[in-house]
Amino acid sequence: MEIVCLDLEGVLVPEIWINFAKRTGIKELEATTRDIPDYDVLMRQRLRILDEHKLGLDDIQAVIADMGPLPGAADFVEWVREHFQLIILSDTFYEFAHPLMRQLGWPTIMCHKLETDGSGRITNYVLRQPDQKREAVKALHGLKYRVIAAGDSYNDTNMLGEADRGILFDAPENVIREFPQFPVTRSYEELKAEIRKGSLRSIP
Repeated sequence: MEIVCLDLEGVLVPEIWINFAKRTGIKELEATTRDIPDYDVLMRQRLRILDEHKLGLDDIQAVIADMGPLPGAADFVEWVREHFQLIILSDTFYEFAHPLMRQLGWPTIMCHKLETDGSGRITNYVLRQPDQKREAVKALHGLKYRVIAAGDSYNDTNMLGEADRGILFDAPENVIREFPQFPVTRSYEELKAEIRKGSLRSIP
């Protein structure tokens, strides 16, 4: 049994925080896990900036509503689901992901949750579990699945290392340099080719 695990942002959809930063003009919010490996440091920085600018969940969701999958992503997801089972493992939040999952045909996603107050201010974030991407792959191994995984950022590398085959997709040069053990892909066709290499079956 084989299953494919994919990161969401940067692999299937644009980076939500980067799009929000561009819409609001707040350059500090452009930082992602491509830049800051420690997710808690990154999220605490984001929450502080949102508070300073009096921005809440509704403001972010309004930007997400205008976003869609990356070009070719929907067809790529369809190809994966035709040949494998698929799980999206993301460090985004259910409150962000819902409209994007609709546009990708509702694949299964495992991510985190936000806490808000009555005014829509984001007060905290709740991890589904620490290092959840790697833990999910470990659990799938326990269920006797062979796992092929792809991601683009520091927070994906534990997942890629735990998988039977880990693949970088359109990753920045700093991540590629630090993790030379993973093959690098720049397009969905290249990613398909690496997924085929990771499979024990003949995949068209």
